Amino acid sequence: MMIDKTDKSLGELFTDLTRDMVDLVRQEIALARAEMSSKMADIQAALISVAVGAAILLAGLFILLLAVVRGVEMILPESVAPWLAPLIVGLAIIGIGYVLLKGGAAKLSADKLMPHKTMDSLKRDKLVAQEKL
Repeated sequence: MMIDKTDKSLGELFTDLTRDMVDLVRQEIALARAEMSSKMADIQAALISVAVGAAILLAGLFILLLAVVRGVEMILPESVAPWLAPLIVGLAIIGIGYVLLKGGAAKLSADKLMPHKTMDSLKRDKLVAQEKL
């Protein structure tokens, strides 16, 4: 009986398996880097959005705040208007600013930063490796 020259010894098979596993790990690392680079762009965009939103909010508020306070003063009794009108307007502005900042912070949640594609790929690779062994 003749041995086929394409048959490999156990050592050669182990060497091939080791080489393939190293290549696979390198590919997974490259995928993780690419995905994290994409996530970093998302983080930068979210941070820019938060900063620009806060700056625009502040600029607009400075311009309109005095007019709003004066309008509320006209509604209130004269005895409490000087201190109550700015308090009411200030609380309303704080509420709006809080909502805007929370929206930007939500874009920075841990789940949005996770490399989901890489994790799924690693799970598939693990299953394939277990099947082959």
